[in-house]
Amino acid sequence: MRTEPKPTRLDRVFSRLDREPERPTHIDVPVMTRHRVVLFSSTLAFYVAIVWAVVITSWLVRLDWQIMFFRPYQQWPEIHAFLDYYVVLGQRGPTAVMVAAWLGWRSWRQHTLRPMLALGVSLLLLNITVGAAKLGMGRLGPHYATDIGSNEMWLGGDIFPSGHTANAVVTWGILAYLASTPRARRWLSALSAVTSLGVGLTTVYLGTHWLSDVLLGWAAGLLILLALPWFEPLIARAEAWLFSQRDAWRDRRTAPVPTPAPSPTAVGTASLRRPGEEPASVRDTGIAARAAHPPIVPLHLTPGPHLTRPERIAVTPSGTRRPPHADRVARGATPARPVPGG
Repeated sequence: MRTEPKPTRLDRVFSRLDREPERPTHIDVPVMTRHRVVLFSSTLAFYVAIVWAVVITSWLVRLDWQIMFFRPYQQWPEIHAFLDYYVVLGQRGPTAVMVAAWLGWRSWRQHTLRPMLALGVSLLLLNITVGAAKLGMGRLGPHYATDIGSNEMWLGGDIFPSGHTANAVVTWGILAYLASTPRARRWLSALSAVTSLGVGLTTVYLGTHWLSDVLLGWAAGLLILLALPWFEPLIARAEAWLFSQRDAWRDRRTAPVPTPAPSPTAVGTASLRRPGEEPASVRDTGIAARAAHPPIVPLHLTPGPHLTRPERIAVTPSGTRRPPHADRVARGATPARPVPGG
């Protein structure tokens, strides 16, 4: 008695993935509520306060220098190798590829482009805001600092705010922002907060950023996530436009090729034709072609005077095949008699 093998957990996962899902009837799109506006304003105030504290060379700058002289990478060298890999979670390229792969799969399964468009908008805002702040303030990092105790501002650097920290907040926080359920949103928010906090402290440990750089990076990334609901109408319009372009392209590919309608002249002449007779256009075309190109008649069919069979002499390229004989008489002719005594 044969029994079917019991499906494993991996088989059940693949069978579930093979189902063709439908687009969700209701997608929970965050809106700019009063609570979110208050949180956005508080984060913006914290951002401005950090910048002002660094500009006036306050206690925060002195703390930056104390941590730099402490050199954490020398105090705890046993975790240096692990943190060299962990800091990759804040780099733009690897994290964007991983998150885009997950959100792309979600877009395909749910028949919506919103996850990918939200990721693109958040990364675009990140490049514009953080990049402009880096170039505008031009702060040098700990490895390039020259004047002890100074804020190292407007010296051509690009370290303030921390790009690793801001990227970790935005890239991993977008997963919580696009979560389908409130429970998943809470868990992913906590996970992204811990991940971005660890990335920021890792850059301080490695000596590539000041502590104030990390604080400003956290605020910059959080501002982008809090401002995303303002861009939801733009994302919805972009999704509708892309779907309309896709539908128009599909219609053009599947549309039948139109058959040209016959002209009235052709219809009128066709009704007057006798059965088996060619159309006038075809006859006229053939007559014109024969007039322009007369037929080539072979040489042996060229018309000429009719000759009797005895008079026909086979002609070859080298001449006749018969040798000349004066005494030979043509067939049917009366030979001449010799004259006696001649």
